[in-house]
Amino acid sequence: MAKKYIVDLSEDEVAQLQSIIKKGKHKARTITRANILLMAAEDETDSAIADRVRVHVATVQRTREKFVIGGLDFALKDEPHPPKPQKLDEKQEAFLIATACSNPPEGRVRWTMQLLADHLVNLGIIDSISDETIRQTLKKNEIKPWLKEQWCIPEVNAEYVFRMEDVLDLYNESYNPKKSTVCLDERPYQLVEEVRLPLPPEPDQPERYDYEYKRNGVVNLFAFFEPLAGWRHIEVTQRRTKVDLAKQLKDLVDVYYPQADVIRLVVDNLNIHTPSALYEVFSPQEARRIIQKLEFHYTPKHASWLNQVEIELSVLSRQCLERRIPNAETLTSEIAAWEKQRNQQKASVYWGFQTKDARRKMQRLYPSLT
Repeated sequence: MAKKYIVDLSEDEVAQLQSIIKKGKHKARTITRANILLMAAEDETDSAIADRVRVHVATVQRTREKFVIGGLDFALKDEPHPPKPQKLDEKQEAFLIATACSNPPEGRVRWTMQLLADHLVNLGIIDSISDETIRQTLKKNEIKPWLKEQWCIPEVNAEYVFRMEDVLDLYNESYNPKKSTVCLDERPYQLVEEVRLPLPPEPDQPERYDYEYKRNGVVNLFAFFEPLAGWRHIEVTQRRTKVDLAKQLKDLVDVYYPQADVIRLVVDNLNIHTPSALYEVFSPQEARRIIQKLEFHYTPKHASWLNQVEIELSVLSRQCLERRIPNAETLTSEIAAWEKQRNQQKASVYWGFQTKDARRKMQRLYPSLT
């Protein structure tokens, strides 16, 4: 019986089909149809083609027909599927979203897809629904009930605004070595020792290190940062107490800034960040001498983004600390090398946020006048 639909390929069409088969970047169905058309152009029988590509004879016949009727692109493409009926109407979908955004049932940490599906059925919202339909509906509406983010939620009031504008005004002043603005903060660091030596990287093979390690305790890093001068200093200490802070403040005044008339110190609200710490370590005369050169400026509570040393500590972590360092001596040496290079480059932070920007962009956070 003569074939009703004859496949006659041009040289360009043959090359296009061969390219689809060789590259292997297309869908499996597209590659199968390309093979069918190439074999059909060589007068292979439909049954022989079906056996070789492992499809039904009807698939071969349908591919021939589509090529003759609509050309190569039409033969290779999938036919559009009819739209599926919506399982949930608007009210049911709205109820699902509201439920997913509510607290989970007692005894559960979070809503799961199956839990939501069972809940809708138990309430008679719908007769039956699969967890996959629940997942697709939530994905369409960008709802992720299993996801939580830890966030610092500030209490914005007049005190918050005052402290924010106070710090921003400091940052917007021009550089004056007699009136330096220095940011202070601390962070802990876990000392970790390798149990087995890591394997160095090789071509096509990254460095490999063992999952086992030995904890060697935690130390503290005191960080000073003067953005306008591009200067920073990191001190490694065993603890983070008022005594340790007092010693750091004395070094700041006598060693690092002896020429300054006053040092404006930007700090957060940690309980050790108080001038009274100096009186717990030094004589009243010595404590008073140090305090007279310091001017404390506190960031608002839950507003660490206003302290530029936080940015510098982030750079330190990424460039120097994200590895296993076994002891305080090695840590001190590594940080000193990093610090020396950064100070030589006078690397700093570009701070473009000003008081006028805060009043414009954060207007809704300012207390309303009655």
